[in-house]
Amino acid sequence: MAKHILIFGPPGAGKGTFSSRIMEIVPEFKHISTGDIFRENLKNETLLGKKAKEYMEAGELVPDSLTNELVKDKLSKIEKQSWILDGYPRNMNQVEFLDENADVDSFLLLDVPRDIIKKRILGRFSCLECGEIYNKYTLQPKKQIGENKWICDQCGAEIEFQQRSDDSEETLEKRLDVYEKNAKPIIEHYRKKGKLKKVDAQNTLELTEDEIKDILEV
Repeated sequence: MAKHILIFGPPGAGKGTFSSRIMEIVPEFKHISTGDIFRENLKNETLLGKKAKEYMEAGELVPDSLTNELVKDKLSKIEKQSWILDGYPRNMNQVEFLDENADVDSFLLLDVPRDIIKKRILGRFSCLECGEIYNKYTLQPKKQIGENKWICDQCGAEIEFQQRSDDSEETLEKRLDVYEKNAKPIIEHYRKKGKLKKVDAQNTLELTEDEIKDILEV
């Protein structure tokens, strides 16, 4: 029987990493993110994709009504498959729409302390040559050649830690505050429906196969 799971959590909680781990253990799951849905529709120049493009080119946010239709269209094509949905719903309007258009078995809330999220986001950097991603605090390249300078493990290029302009501590605090404000009613909604399950996401890569299957109830 197909399982339909939502993965939810703050920026830096590791939703993509955990989804990848799930698919390693239970490959029949299909991982869907709203970003992927948008890219797919833009690339294929679908009617919904063209509508979304108009808003994006005008520098405007794509309205909920259109995002909802894009998600509904995608889920309708894979309703008999098991899926993990990441990045949706983001507000109560989207929650209500999803309730009407899909059966959700579990709402997995990735629980990560704020100080760890800060290290994950404020410490990230990548190799400009090959794109390999590192973290100053948790995942440095093996060979260091100076303060904040390393040799890329993958391609051998010289790389330097440079924080992204949108990754300042002040900006991150605001993003986390906004997330918490918007997340409260969504989390409460799924708690009342008996579908909320908290997952300690400090290191999901260390979860065993049995632990992941237990979380998913498969």
